Amino acid sequence: MIADEIKNKILSHIEERFSEEEVSIASSKFQIEIPDSPEKGDLTCNIALILGNITKNNTKEIGLEIGNILKELNLVSSIEVAGPGFINIFLNHSGTLKIIKDILNKNTIREEADSKKIQVEFVSANPTGPLHVGHGRGAIYGDVISKLLEKKGHEVQKEYYVNDAGRQIDILTASVYLRAIKIEDNIFPESAYRGEYIKEIAKNADLQEAVNIDDLFKSLPEDDEEKIDKIISHLKSANEKDWQSIKKVSLESVLSTIEKDLEDFGVTFDNWFLESSLLGADSKIDAAVQQLNTNNLIDNRDGNIWFKSSDFGDDKDRVLIRADGRQTYFASDVAYHKDKLDRGFDEIINIWGSDHHGYIKRVEASLEGLGYDKNKLSVKLVQFANLIKGGSPVKMSTRSGEFYSLEDLLSDVGSDVARFYYLSKQTDQHLDFDLDLAVSSKKENMYYYIQYAHARICSLEKKAGLKDFLAEDISEDHVDICSNLIHEISKYPNVLEKTCNNLSPHLLIFYLKDLASIFHNFYNDNKILDKSESEKLTILAVTHTIKEVIADSLNLLGVKALEEM
Repeated sequence: MIADEIKNKILSHIEERFSEEEVSIASSKFQIEIPDSPEKGDLTCNIALILGNITKNNTKEIGLEIGNILKELNLVSSIEVAGPGFINIFLNHSGTLKIIKDILNKNTIREEADSKKIQVEFVSANPTGPLHVGHGRGAIYGDVISKLLEKKGHEVQKEYYVNDAGRQIDILTASVYLRAIKIEDNIFPESAYRGEYIKEIAKNADLQEAVNIDDLFKSLPEDDEEKIDKIISHLKSANEKDWQSIKKVSLESVLSTIEKDLEDFGVTFDNWFLESSLLGADSKIDAAVQQLNTNNLIDNRDGNIWFKSSDFGDDKDRVLIRADGRQTYFASDVAYHKDKLDRGFDEIINIWGSDHHGYIKRVEASLEGLGYDKNKLSVKLVQFANLIKGGSPVKMSTRSGEFYSLEDLLSDVGSDVARFYYLSKQTDQHLDFDLDLAVSSKKENMYYYIQYAHARICSLEKKAGLKDFLAEDISEDHVDICSNLIHEISKYPNVLEKTCNNLSPHLLIFYLKDLASIFHNFYNDNKILDKSESEKLTILAVTHTIKEVIADSLNLLGVKALEEM
């Protein structure tokens, strides 16, 4: 890439000119970026400013000295030192062609020298019902950052953590059980799961013994949560075999639906990790608690077993095992994160809803307490997505059975549109996803606007009757007419690098919107196919590069570039 060539040339020069310590400091802060306008050059770098601050030498003199060195590359026509010491670099025609060639040859990003084995865990919704649209944003973000990490050369495993051992699964099982024995709505517990999917699962329940409904509903507490707990206890004790059978059928059905909906959304996982695998004879939870105890980080108080997480900056200690012997959700999380690192991952990334921000410190504390490096854990928080349909927000409650499912979303707007809009804003910001706008043909619809640019170029190429477009087709005599297009194209490698390094796919979407806007303006102002042959070839080579940038970027987001609209 041209930025790498320029950076290497500069570093080679300053290594001869300055001390090892000065070069080390400068290298760590050295950046080459694309200016906000062509008048400020094709590239700009801060090395003269950095070296001036370190050495107390005149930044302009350093910049001019470096500029003369850069001209040896035969890619640079001129430089200017602006402001406090920024070197603005103007490329010659060879430099322009180099940018286009790099993009057409897919030479747009550098892989990490030291690749890592990274696990990304995301979605991990309780398997108590179909996924709703509230799960979609985290699902797409997790899928795409996995692609970004792979593009940087890392080995990535995508994992879904299945909470198949907690109280919510008991409630799911009880809900299906009650429908299987024909409990009507008027006495169906408020805290049970409702919805048609519960009734559908119940049709496959194969009960071996009858349930005495009078006994089941006798003397139930008024409190809804206490009521469902008592029903669960009764059903478990009445017939353990039927209970386990219904639990198995319910879990398999819900997980099958979740997996299919995610696959339809373009999201697949390398591993589905069951919480229940942490239990049993060789309990990984017991092993984790024992390790904390060995490290003198367990306290027995009020019959509960506590982890001294406050020793590691948590705001209070956390219960692992309750007095009645039941393990907390946190105990499972401690064992699960231990298991992740024991599998040899160099880094583990969790994608959680923003409402879990208070959970981060206790998990980090548990890793420290177990003797692991907490910095191997990275948590990405995803804010809630508000979906608007017909001017009103959609419902997302699983318990009530009234919700807009992921399947509904795919049916209404399609996978590509949904993926695009879920990624269209920084994940730590709230997202308002207007479903009506997303399927419209308005300029305000970013998805349509970007896809239309790609389709327009496909149509242009078809009408021109050309199939091969080379950087060499760009004539120096006509390159000025495309200067704004080329300047915007030249930003792509830098934007892609930032997108991958920061795991911020929204940056790519913002860039594509700007690129599409500049192309549409150019297209509307120029009758491209009426130009002279040389001028037409120049423009088509440049617009073909834009088409490739749009297609490659959308592909990285898991979206197909459209050739027709």
